[in-house]
Amino acid sequence: MRPDIHPEYAEAVISCSCGNRIATRATKAEMHIDVCSQCHPFFTGEQRIVDTAGRVERFQRRYSLGDPLSAGGDDA
Repeated sequence: MRPDIHPEYAEAVISCSCGNRIATRATKAEMHIDVCSQCHPFFTGEQRIVDTAGRVERFQRRYSLGDPLSAGGDDA
């Protein structure tokens, strides 16, 4: 390995938007993330839909046809 080409690898703190702080080692001293294992829906079991433009409601209105068996499709 060549000397003086590798970045400094030191103690680092990763901060999540939920307030969780993780101590690790990295080439940057501080990092900020939006989602971590303490607040991610996959790990918490909580379903959260982040929707700012009403797209989820629009999709649900557009494709909610009620009972899928009685939604047309008379092939007989």
